[in-house]
Amino acid sequence: MNKGKMNNKHKGGRKPKIDPSIHRHVFRLNDEENNRLLSLFEASGMTNKAKFITSVLFSKEIKTVTIDKGKSDFYIRLTSLYSQFRAVGVNYNQVVKLLYTHFTEKKAAAFLYKLEKQTAELAMIGQKILQLAEEFNNISINKK
Repeated sequence: MNKGKMNNKHKGGRKPKIDPSIHRHVFRLNDEENNRLLSLFEASGMTNKAKFITSVLFSKEIKTVTIDKGKSDFYIRLTSLYSQFRAVGVNYNQVVKLLYTHFTEKKAAAFLYKLEKQTAELAMIGQKILQLAEEFNNISINKK
């Protein structure tokens, strides 16, 4: 029989790589060097240490991703606040429609007056939120 042909037959599994990484190098680090390497690796956002080390050795571009917890928390809260403002707007329109359908003109006008006062107060709170957002933005720009 032809044993040579049987051994070359592909039996399934992964396709073989065109240029496999077969050379292995081992190096040792002390605690301080290891901590520096690990912190650089974590800051890079890469998932494979070997690829990270080769990119550092051959001076390929390394991207570092930093996530500011304060900014992301602020963004999440601002987004939820925006959705609440939209809900208030929808409720406002529904209340005005209901006032004119279930009450007399005079009574509806009295309730609308109270509603306008509350709306003005809500608008002032919105202005304060905008000022705080601008201050937060200025602080984060100044830190850079």
